[in-house]
Amino acid sequence: MITTDTARMLARYNAWANQRFFEAVAALPEGEATKERQSLFRNMVHTLNHNYVIDRIWQAHLEGREHGYAARNTPGHPPLSDLWRVQQAMDDWYIAWSESMSDAALAKEVQFTLVGGNPGVMTRGEILLHVVNHTSYHRGFVADLFYQVPARPPLTDLPVFLREHADRVKRVARKVPDPR
Repeated sequence: MITTDTARMLARYNAWANQRFFEAVAALPEGEATKERQSLFRNMVHTLNHNYVIDRIWQAHLEGREHGYAARNTPGHPPLSDLWRVQQAMDDWYIAWSESMSDAALAKEVQFTLVGGNPGVMTRGEILLHVVNHTSYHRGFVADLFYQVPARPPLTDLPVFLREHADRVKRVARKVPDPR
């Protein structure tokens, strides 16, 4: 079972890791982020766009509404800066959503239909865990593409996040206001 403390930590971790990747992709030499490569999603930005689309689909499931997507990605992708702007808003939504949840609310089951048409049911906490796991998985695709540049991808391991944000994670878990 996913607890409120875990949900809040996972939502913040995901936003942090997304920020590190978007910043690293933006810092690459011009054209590298959209250069076609051997990859399921053709390039770095299209892979990050896939993560955003999936985040939106699961957001809709959590809100009990239709998502409007017929596929797991769009045919094209917006410019990196535009995608980063909407991804930040999505990450903020998941953080606020996780902060609004109780343990009982996270344990509530959600019924949904997958993009492929199959029905499914997961708890809200399981959905959040899936969103974070899915995004981490596909950031790994982008990390592989970094090596093709060649460039070094950012470190986004959970222990790195926890080390860098230990005080904040503990404060959030105890619901203590941030002094900043």
